[in-house]
Amino acid sequence: METKPITKYVAELIGTFCLVLFGCGAAVIAGASTSEIPPSGIGLLGISLAFGVSVVVMAYTIGPISGCHINPAISISMMAAGKLSVKDTVGYVISQCIGAIAASGVLQLILSGKPGYTLGEYGLGANGWGPGYLGQYSTQSAFIGEAVFTFLFLIVIFGTTAKRANPAMAGLAIGFSLVLIHLVLIPITGTSVNPARSLGPALFAGGKALSQVWLFIVAPIIGGLVAAGFYKLVLDEDDKITKKTVEVHEDISINRL
Repeated sequence: METKPITKYVAELIGTFCLVLFGCGAAVIAGASTSEIPPSGIGLLGISLAFGVSVVVMAYTIGPISGCHINPAISISMMAAGKLSVKDTVGYVISQCIGAIAASGVLQLILSGKPGYTLGEYGLGANGWGPGYLGQYSTQSAFIGEAVFTFLFLIVIFGTTAKRANPAMAGLAIGFSLVLIHLVLIPITGTSVNPARSLGPALFAGGKALSQVWLFIVAPIIGGLVAAGFYKLVLDEDDKITKKTVEVHEDISINRL
């Protein structure tokens, strides 16, 4: 029985909500500081695990329903690879953004109950770069980091969800690859590789965080699109096998004639 589109969209909304609430919540509630390298509290590893394990949990929860993209860069990349329709891509992206914004709103409500709390320049775990943000890396470093690590993230996703792969292990591989990405990128941009994850906190933080959110939309999407093309052209053995099978069948048919 085919899953209804609305069911898939709701699943993506819930999945992205959980990713942002768990990940950004771990960063801002568990004591992360934007003035320290690495972040204080649960630390760099703790925050990285929060994001990665959230993906693992959601992969096995909503994966059978929607595929658990919970990331516009993934959905757009899947569309480019011919694995997702344009209609579903639009539905997925809108749902993901709504989920991220809703999670950021809930996180703001929770934090507002803490005495003396004020929403900082990069509040709610917003992504950023440059002076005043974590390692103060340049725009170039931030863009390259987000694009390259999104590319690698999508290569893992395409590889682990291919027909020849073990589907039972896909969620773990994808989740732990996100942990590794966070371990490297957090000091540079706070780690996005996900436009929705960046958009939610930025809308509430406003100011500099909102003015910089363009990079966390453009760079991950570019990285995802390059990954889709690279995988299809170089690594997609399933597609090559299918094409080879068609060619063999055509040769046999011609010979019979």
